[in-house]
Amino acid sequence: MSNFDLNSITKALEAAPTKTGVSFLGKALKWETEAGAKELIDAIEACANLQFLNLEGNTLGVGAANGIAKALEKHPELKEALWKDLFTGRMKTEIPIALKALGRGMNVAGAQLTVLDCSDNALGPNGMTGLVDLLQSSTCFTLQELKLNNCGLGIAGGRMLAEALLACHAASLKKGKPLALKLFIAGRNRLENDGAKALAKVFGTLQSLEHVEMPQNGIYPPGITALSEAFMKNANLKVLNLNDNTVCPKGAAALAEAISDLQCLKELNFGDCLLKTKGAMLLAEAVQELHTDIEVLNFGFNEIGPEGGYSLVNATYNKDNLKSLILDGNQFGHECREQLKENLDEYGRLDALGQLVDDDSDGEEEENDDDDDDDTVEEEEEDVVEEEETEGEENEAGESDQAEADESYSSQDASFEPEIKDLLCQKQNNTSTIDLDQSIPNTVEHYCRTNFPSETMFHALQEPNKVEAFRQYLSSIPSEDYLIHLAFTILKLSEISEKSSEALEVSEALLTDAYDYARNNNRLKSLRNFLLIQLGLLKCEDSKFKPSYNVQGCRYALKNAIAKNIVPEDEQNYFKVFLEHRG
Repeated sequence: MSNFDLNSITKALEAAPTKTGVSFLGKALKWETEAGAKELIDAIEACANLQFLNLEGNTLGVGAANGIAKALEKHPELKEALWKDLFTGRMKTEIPIALKALGRGMNVAGAQLTVLDCSDNALGPNGMTGLVDLLQSSTCFTLQELKLNNCGLGIAGGRMLAEALLACHAASLKKGKPLALKLFIAGRNRLENDGAKALAKVFGTLQSLEHVEMPQNGIYPPGITALSEAFMKNANLKVLNLNDNTVCPKGAAALAEAISDLQCLKELNFGDCLLKTKGAMLLAEAVQELHTDIEVLNFGFNEIGPEGGYSLVNATYNKDNLKSLILDGNQFGHECREQLKENLDEYGRLDALGQLVDDDSDGEEEENDDDDDDDTVEEEEEDVVEEEETEGEENEAGESDQAEADESYSSQDASFEPEIKDLLCQKQNNTSTIDLDQSIPNTVEHYCRTNFPSETMFHALQEPNKVEAFRQYLSSIPSEDYLIHLAFTILKLSEISEKSSEALEVSEALLTDAYDYARNNNRLKSLRNFLLIQLGLLKCEDSKFKPSYNVQGCRYALKNAIAKNIVPEDEQNYFKVFLEHRG
């Protein structure tokens, strides 16, 4: 064993470069004009070595963007553009102009970006036009990390993104240093099959990816197959997250073929992908022998039967680095669950297993279930194609997905069953856009009136006692609208509950209030069905309806609430049945 040398470690730490830059993270400032952004512009100009610019959690207008762009022209050393959650309340016409200005400033400077993060911005296809010039310019020839999570790109936006990245690669290749993107994150973008296929061409061309996250994008087996073929060409892929897409056994077969060749894999997240037993067995076989470095496996909520469960657990026997194994929400039955735990204990992997609650199933395999499911999915795909074509026409006309989201509460209407129709149909003021002539206070009211508030926005709230602040604001809502406002606020908090214990605490307090109100006003069934639909556990009669909020986070919060008996005991069984059978 080598000797511990504190001096050498100290010297190494001292020699390690420290990033310098400007950060206005979570300030909730509104920069409207160049003069109004003077503090920020002065900070940029005063920074001798601007390696990063973090503007997350503020709101930027066109005038201010032009001023910032001028300041950026003097900083060729800029490497990281961290612009997450930067356009709250902005009109869809403003966003692309502001993005174009910022990109132009970096291009003039000759900056060489390594990180670009525009997540949690309501870009849509319209906003994507503002990034195209930047993405295909020399500023992005060196890009290593691209984060566009929760941007509502849609199919048209996904295609634009793919075309820009392919153009960037072609141009950089001519310069002798081809684009070598390592990390790509684009969850919650409604990319669907066509968007996935367009990006698959990018992945297959780059062949440099190490980390890919594309959860909750409405991708079906054809899109999964295209992505799988592209992944196969990225030999250094370490992290792959396709959570909450419709993979099915057909898609699993394509993924299994790709995974067999990807020997660097450390994390696989195929939760909530309708893998079924057959799909689970195919993937288990793909990772069983050679993938000994895997640390994370998520196969939760996939309607997997006992045979699939045994295959997955047996595949862990040689994975000494396994830290997390998620198998919850499947259809194993009591006897199988106990046997799975015994097998894991024998392999020394029991500590990695997440919760594995009763699924109330008999654990019997369903004959021909996988084939029937693939046929059903193919029928659903035909409906999706029609939606994609309609959406594509709207997107080409410059309509932003967020513009549609602004109507979310009023559009989730006529086809819902009568018991919850009145709860879901009411037009809500809390979806209104922010008045651009007013400053934006970072308050609970602002949070509740924003369609998709970010985690940054929550943690930057001014009120010290968040539970009481939320309760006080919601108590000011007229009684006829109170429950709908309360319910949507719970969802907004729940979707970040896995990352924020404080948000989980507030959501639980408000859920207590919701059940008290519902019980006293004979609305328990309405609240129950509303939550089941919003969490993707109960199918809505309107076939086009899709849950708006992060289903995984919301289910996590609900499970915690059930465990703490926040959900009344007589209501718990309803949720358990859906969570365990249809998760």
